Amino acid sequence: MGIDINHKHDRKVHRKEPVSQNVYLRLLVKLYRFLARRTNAKFNEVILRRLFMSRQNRPAISLARIARQMKLKQREGKTVVVVGTVTDDVRLFDMPKVKVCALRLTEGARSRIVKAGGSVITFEQLAVEAPLGQNTVIMQGRRTRREANRHFGAPGLPNSHAKPFVRLRSRNHEMARGRRKSRAYKA
Repeated sequence: MGIDINHKHDRKVHRKEPVSQNVYLRLLVKLYRFLARRTNAKFNEVILRRLFMSRQNRPAISLARIARQMKLKQREGKTVVVVGTVTDDVRLFDMPKVKVCALRLTEGARSRIVKAGGSVITFEQLAVEAPLGQNTVIMQGRRTRREANRHFGAPGLPNSHAKPFVRLRSRNHEMARGRRKSRAYKA
């Protein structure tokens, strides 16, 4: 008798193509798949892999973060590459001149970049200008900024700052057992 192999867990869980059926995204994938294959630049492989990602793994990045990261002397005159959305930040007072390549930009972000004397390019234009990713800085937003991340963990446990799923934050909501001495114990 042979060994009965369990094939229940055979699926490899990493994307080979985007789930989205967006035509423009699929054309970009075609372009960067070609560049990743024909050039030995790691840049193209990183861009291709990020084009496959879900929206949760392509978080938005604000102009303030871009401005702060581009302050470094060695990053002067380089192109910012974001595989995701670039959003405006009203807290940022003066925007430096930057060249940005992104999948999407909000109207406010686009107008502020152009107003500051910078420019916005698409990934097709980037492939022509920097096929090997020369003079570019890849950036991405923080994945843990989702509101859902605040609920991760066990609320109510000592030293846990997980946010409970309650309608209100008051004495009547999740404030009894374990929260006060009069109700069994205080953690």
